[in-house]
Amino acid sequence: MTPGSATLARPLDPLRTRWRSLGAREQRALLLAALVLGAFVLWTAAVQPAWRTLRSAPAERAALEQQLQQMQALAAEVQQLRDAPALSPQQASDALHAASAQLGSSARLSLQGDRAVLTLQGASPSQLREWLAQARSAARARPLEMQLTRGAQGLHGNIVLALGGGS
Repeated sequence: MTPGSATLARPLDPLRTRWRSLGAREQRALLLAALVLGAFVLWTAAVQPAWRTLRSAPAERAALEQQLQQMQALAAEVQQLRDAPALSPQQASDALHAASAQLGSSARLSLQGDRAVLTLQGASPSQLREWLAQARSAARARPLEMQLTRGAQGLHGNIVLALGGGS
């Protein structure tokens, strides 16, 4: 024996002596228990996490595919907006007024140079979503700042937009 293995063997001597004193049936029972424990540890540490990953992978992949399609659609929309000819300030103003008219009395639009401010009083979230889509596509306006609160009658607050190519 090497000197290092002799120091390791000394603490194990009582265990070896105890093992030799057990009967064959007890040794088999302990081996079976160790085998069961080892199988449980292997299952818990290696097999079960991998199994879970394999089961959840198709759903995660489908969700990621859907996100990719949404991102590609948004990228196509951005490219379409970039490729569209520039609007004159009057055309952008007319498009914003037309979109704001659909909000009815719950909105007031004011133009200040290359910016527009929409003041909302009681608009629904779906109305605002549609208005923002129209403002972005028809007037090529970009939201710069929003200060909205949600109340019992709907959304209240202001939205500041940059018109056309303005910042």
